[in-house]
Amino acid sequence: MERGEAYGFSAAMSGTFLLSCLLFAAINRRQRGPYMDEAFHVPQAQAYCHGRFLQWDPMITTLPGLYLASVGVMKPAAWLFGWTGSVVCSAAMLRFINLLFSAGNFYLLYLLLRKIHPKNKAVSGFQRILSTLTLATFPTLYFFTFLYYTDTGSVFFTLFAYLMCLYGNHKTSALLGFCGFMFRQTNIVWTVFCAGNVVAEKLNEAWKTELQKKKDEKISSRRGSFSDLMRILRFLIKYLISLKNLVTLTALTWPYIMLVTVFFVFVFINDGIVVGDRSSHEACLHFPQLFYFLSFTVFFSFPHLLTPTKIRKFLLSLRKHPVQSSLIAVISLFLIWKFTYVHKYLLADNRHYTFYVWRKIFQRHELVKYILVPVYMFAGWSFADTLKSKSIFWILMYFVCLLAVTVPQKLLEFRYFILPFLIYRLNIPFLSLYRQLLELAFYIVVNAVTFYLFLNKTFQWPNSDEIQRFMW
Repeated sequence: MERGEAYGFSAAMSGTFLLSCLLFAAINRRQRGPYMDEAFHVPQAQAYCHGRFLQWDPMITTLPGLYLASVGVMKPAAWLFGWTGSVVCSAAMLRFINLLFSAGNFYLLYLLLRKIHPKNKAVSGFQRILSTLTLATFPTLYFFTFLYYTDTGSVFFTLFAYLMCLYGNHKTSALLGFCGFMFRQTNIVWTVFCAGNVVAEKLNEAWKTELQKKKDEKISSRRGSFSDLMRILRFLIKYLISLKNLVTLTALTWPYIMLVTVFFVFVFINDGIVVGDRSSHEACLHFPQLFYFLSFTVFFSFPHLLTPTKIRKFLLSLRKHPVQSSLIAVISLFLIWKFTYVHKYLLADNRHYTFYVWRKIFQRHELVKYILVPVYMFAGWSFADTLKSKSIFWILMYFVCLLAVTVPQKLLEFRYFILPFLIYRLNIPFLSLYRQLLELAFYIVVNAVTFYLFLNKTFQWPNSDEIQRFMW
């Protein structure tokens, strides 16, 4: 890291942490007690703080990674600073754990951007710092930095595992993946993603060799046609039925294979993925979740995805490939018709943005969900178009993981989109400085509005005396 870039990064990280601390203090003054899911997480962590490790709230659906990490930080800190009594594991101190994870996420995002986008004429150190600042303040993630939820720690260990994977430290990556799994079970998908990075790299090398032997065109020059897809599928089958290739891939990915095996053993013993309240977290084939994620991504990455040039290219693509476009539209309509689910929480809980998105858009008329298909198609096309710098095998691997982490979720919950969004955003090319600044400004505005609503626009339900707040 050059000296100027090091100073710039230190200033950005320090400034962000200082502002976060001020915001943290304001939130804890207004909301001293546990709020929403904190009502389950805080007492559970406090039980662990008092050594009651066999006590468990059956309403909690995740593994105890957050509570174990909290005790691992709070107990040494209490001994070092002489803290006693209720302050040691109070709601405020437990929330502060996520502020520390957030600082770690800032650093990890920067290191990942340095690894994925090495400095060259097109990418400056300032752009990397600016992108780091933008992603670190990504509204859906940044909001939960200030509450005692699993999201910030989950992102920390998953990003750390991804970074170690990119550096080839696969045993360390798998160990960090296990930590991420302990925060949220669905993070096992990102362990598969890390293994998939290794496999995709080997496949890409073999594919280039195959094309060179046949004196064919470059790997990306004809991507997209049906014949190319069939040719790639034939290559995949040929490559994966080779015992030598399978042994090589197994030798490279065995730490991830062991972790996935542990996951399946856990699912067998637990008789499912969820450890607590299963009635509200049923798995299903909710294919429209992919459409919601793509729309979410277009909204938060509009400087990258929603541009006049991309709209023109999309319309041209529809005109050039009418049969494929029509087929995609018909499949999308069918998936929406047969696989749309509406969770009871989505309709009942008016404290979340998703409640208002559903009521103001999807509940206006029964046909709205079908009318939005062209929007989903553009979102999907634009999303894939920004990934064209990656190899076809990396793209296939990422989309498999994206489907695995979104489709089984019955509840439309923006928090479930955080990790797939960050992985996507880390891997797309940098934009111009103007568009990067526009993206950061947009995030700042969204965060400002969200925190203003949370702190100042409280309300009460008719049958409750508790103060309710708007949140993600």
